[in-house]
Amino acid sequence: MDSRTAPATGHTASGRLPARPGADLSKGPQSPGGRLRALHLRGDPLLLPNAWDHASAAALAAAGFRAVGTTSLGVAAAAGLPDARGLAREETLRLARGLSRLDVPVSVDVEGGFGASPAQVAALAAELERMGIAGINLEDGLADGGLADTGHQRAVIRAVKEAAPSLFLNARTDTRWLPGHAQQTADRTAAYEEAGADGVFVPGLRDEEEIAALVRALRVPLNILHSPDGPPLRVLAELGVRRVSCGSLLFRAALHGALAAAEAVASGLPLPEGVPDYGAAQALAQRFAPRSADG
Repeated sequence: MDSRTAPATGHTASGRLPARPGADLSKGPQSPGGRLRALHLRGDPLLLPNAWDHASAAALAAAGFRAVGTTSLGVAAAAGLPDARGLAREETLRLARGLSRLDVPVSVDVEGGFGASPAQVAALAAELERMGIAGINLEDGLADGGLADTGHQRAVIRAVKEAAPSLFLNARTDTRWLPGHAQQTADRTAAYEEAGADGVFVPGLRDEEEIAALVRALRVPLNILHSPDGPPLRVLAELGVRRVSCGSLLFRAALHGALAAAEAVASGLPLPEGVPDYGAAQALAQRFAPRSADG
């Protein structure tokens, strides 16, 4: 079960990435957020691959995935910064500005919102909405291992929805990601839903019975993080999950692939099959290049 518009067939004989079939989703009466919202409500669960730069996002869009997210770890690490410390605001905005040119909806991971007050987070959300970004991922985990006050987080969610009403706000709770908070999951997801979140995200939740119970309790879509030791996409779909994210998996896999290629060269071994050639990588930049002033 897959969330692409067509099967990704891999690379052609020349090593070029396949062209993405289908209509240009950047045009039409719906807002980017409306298109992203619709992907949670019909068909298979939305499988959201998470990119860390323009090339990785463009490759995923070209392969036919219906939407693309960003990974805060990948964005921060690519800039030499730690994740979840609120330090990658400018890098996140710069990437979002470029990814708004993609022909699929884009959801941006803004960590805790890069601001201490609801007004600051709301201003960031409004800026992203003006760029043409479809959604944001907003988390309640703190750098010290604790969770943001529930009342404060509800105020942030309300402020964001007032300032950027078309954005799909995916409210993430780290009750299963950080130790010692598991018992708060149901209360926090309900609170965030009541505050106006369009969806809730519980990374680290793997138990099938607990997932099914949370789906039943919520009116908004539930997002689960893919885990090698968790339920596969098919089972998550049967449980009622409407969005499955890859998180930092693709970024970490890319690091592994780069090291494997370097070690193959050093050892005189064959390179991994299917590596895109120079032209394929160059084409990703050209495909979503900035539009000229005269159109």
